[in-house]
Amino acid sequence: MPELPEVEVVKKSLKKTIYDLIIKNIEIPNKYLRYKINESLMKKMIKSKVSSVERRSKYILINLNNNYTIMIHLGMTGKIIFKDAKNNEYATSFYYKVKNNNLKHNHLIFKFNDNITLIYNDVRKFGFIKIIKTDEIHLSSHLRNLGPEPLSKKFNFSYFKQNVKKRKILLKDLLMNQKFVAGLGNIYVNEAIFMSKLNPMIISSEISNKKIKLLISKIKEILKKAIIEGGSSIKNFDNIEGKKGNFQQFFNVYGRQNKNCTRSNCKGIVRRIRISNRSTFFCYICQK
Repeated sequence: MPELPEVEVVKKSLKKTIYDLIIKNIEIPNKYLRYKINESLMKKMIKSKVSSVERRSKYILINLNNNYTIMIHLGMTGKIIFKDAKNNEYATSFYYKVKNNNLKHNHLIFKFNDNITLIYNDVRKFGFIKIIKTDEIHLSSHLRNLGPEPLSKKFNFSYFKQNVKKRKILLKDLLMNQKFVAGLGNIYVNEAIFMSKLNPMIISSEISNKKIKLLISKIKEILKKAIIEGGSSIKNFDNIEGKKGNFQQFFNVYGRQNKNCTRSNCKGIVRRIRISNRSTFFCYICQK
């Protein structure tokens, strides 16, 4: 599933391609996603203009000048395909090349002025697209209980310290909790915990102040680097410029079970365990 860096890159791709464009037509070949697309409301977005494109956690928010927002969640296999005026197609998502596109999985097609087209394609149908009033977006069930963005100033030492007091929760589970911090997923949580030399099974309230500060710093550092690298291409991915996400080349522990620890002064082996039914990778020597 795409995590914050991947969704951020998709957001930037959309901002670059559809900002200030007008929706000329909307086609709905298949309205059945995780939530059924509201066809009548969706059609009312025709003739509206894209005023901005934002991201909150793992959600893409396309704000229109009619006080409505198109909320997109990519789920497991959702991808947004961009088609330019010359009918060339590019992927803006992270798991499939356009050449693997199967038209029967196209669920929603936006046609803009300048002969620009956006197609939402989703094989497993775990993603969704909703129309919500822009001034009520913060009340959405998907957004209202989210914690701060990890790259924001709100996600800091004071916030972390205050919100782990007396909590008997494993560090891995804490960082995966979207109510604590929004947008982190399994890949980047594994990497950040490794970079901080922490054990994913440590009780969060028992982490030292020094380690909390290091962890916050490493989370921000890893996310920024991943965004610059275009995210992680677990399978094949091309963004709208035909570039692949490259951050998987920098994985220290994720997916490296039974391999040597990447720290030059460590003789440990990366282990894989399950925490809350999620694969967790760590070095049993340097992550105490």
